[in-house]
Amino acid sequence: MLWYSQLFGIHNKIESPWGPKRQPSNNDNELDELLRSSQEKIQKVLRDGKKGGGKVFLLIVLVVLLAWLSSGFYNVEQGEQAIVLRFGKFVRLAMPGLNYHIPDPIEKVIKQRVERIESEEIGSRSAQTDGIYIQRNTPRQVPEESLMLTGDENLVDVNFIVQWKIRDIKQYIFNVLKPRDAVKSAAESAMRDVIGNTPIVVAQTQGRSVVETRVRELLQHMLDIYQAGIEIVNVRLLKVEPPSEVIDAFRDVQTARADKEREINQAQAYQNDIMPRAKGEAAMIIQEAEAYKQQVIAVATGEVSRFNALYKQYQGAQQLTRKRLYIEAMENILQSTNKIILDGNMDKNVIPYLPLGPAMKTDNTASAK
Repeated sequence: MLWYSQLFGIHNKIESPWGPKRQPSNNDNELDELLRSSQEKIQKVLRDGKKGGGKVFLLIVLVVLLAWLSSGFYNVEQGEQAIVLRFGKFVRLAMPGLNYHIPDPIEKVIKQRVERIESEEIGSRSAQTDGIYIQRNTPRQVPEESLMLTGDENLVDVNFIVQWKIRDIKQYIFNVLKPRDAVKSAAESAMRDVIGNTPIVVAQTQGRSVVETRVRELLQHMLDIYQAGIEIVNVRLLKVEPPSEVIDAFRDVQTARADKEREINQAQAYQNDIMPRAKGEAAMIIQEAEAYKQQVIAVATGEVSRFNALYKQYQGAQQLTRKRLYIEAMENILQSTNKIILDGNMDKNVIPYLPLGPAMKTDNTASAK
């Protein structure tokens, strides 16, 4: 009977050989009372077992007790964590390996796979849902989840996937009643917030990765506030499109916008081509005009200098200068024309013969050239 007294104890303390040391609590005192009462009953049976069939009953009790105690061994696999509850209250965290707890109904073990990546679909269902099998290539749309309003007041149909895992098993079990529903509701709220501040074209094109990052950060912040013990691994957009009822009109608008952008780009290219050439031609004309200006100024300056020099000579010898200027002018005029010379001493009563025909032909030929 010594082993039995050592097992159940009389020191107001019951500890598992695999568990951490801890101070007695009210639950420990209640457990001690329960075990002490059981001990007294078994000792009474042992005393009465000396009479008749008491030994058979004792054997049965011992076998049942050993089976009950041995059921407290449990194994936590790699990638798993477990918590131990005593009468529904958290007692300790069990790590991977062989562990022991006081069997039910005193202590209970809850195990979770903390390294497994879970996925939640928002806006569509591509697997078995509510007893209806939907093929993966034909997902079932859920408009109450997927319809959202963008930052430029367009209605879009958004489908996305949230991947998550357990970060804190204690928070995961005690702080959230339905973790999957909590993740799905928080993810839908975060996506509506981000899409509501993003233009539809940005969300459909180059801004997809930005939207995914912002939703993941906002969703993680919301779950941390709830102390849900959940870590968001990834958020991936599957579809960002207008509803099927208006998608044709939306595509027409997008085509018109694309045409507008193409025309703008063509005009910009033409501007980029014509402007440098026009600027070059304008610069060349300005340079030619500047050169002509300098040439005219130089010629005028020379003429003024020559005129001033002649004027000084004219003041000194007016008659001689006037005569010289007349001769120079006539020389310039007559050197490029046909000349007919008449003798001034000729008898005035004699009519001279002037061969004007050859002279006129020469003048016409010179004019034609």
